[in-house]
Amino acid sequence: MARAGRGVRGGQGLARVAVVVRAGAAPLWWFGVFAAGVGVLPPGITGRRIGVLAGAALFVVGAAVVALTRRKRYTALVNGAARAGKHDVLQDRAVTVRNWRRGHRWWLLLAFAAALGSAFAMPAAGGMLLAGTGTGLRLKAAWLGRREKAGEQLLWLRVDWLDQCGGRPAGKDVKAYRGTGIAAGDAAPGGARRRTAALV
Repeated sequence: MARAGRGVRGGQGLARVAVVVRAGAAPLWWFGVFAAGVGVLPPGITGRRIGVLAGAALFVVGAAVVALTRRKRYTALVNGAARAGKHDVLQDRAVTVRNWRRGHRWWLLLAFAAALGSAFAMPAAGGMLLAGTGTGLRLKAAWLGRREKAGEQLLWLRVDWLDQCGGRPAGKDVKAYRGTGIAAGDAAPGGARRRTAALV
């Protein structure tokens, strides 16, 4: 099975589901941590103590909502996954991550600016919520990784079924997932970077 960004000889370009999910985790986490750190400096309207306590609650809620949302949809797609074709092309992890982050860069900057601005009302809360959403994405990717290990197959979807920003791996345009051997591609179960890339 080839590895590249486009299909050849009738195959389809495939991106790892878990990698797409995980792509936003790091920027959201670090933007959130930075915004919370800066945001705790102004006293705000509510005061720092209330802002931090509210931020902690928002962190937990944000992480839980992001991690749990659309699980039924993911489960249905996972259970219906078909075997990837011989000529399907596996997109590298770095390409999938770069496409997602490039497509969402303005949304990330807008969210970061909003988190910083909210500190003048409720110190640190906006940044902690942003960090919570990043944590939620990482938890969702880890959940997918456990499903991949249990089923002994990695989960992929057609690149052209992603949205224009390179995201929404369980969106309405996604008809089905495809599966490969557990060693395929250059990302481990759950979407993390594989230490030693392997081809199957």
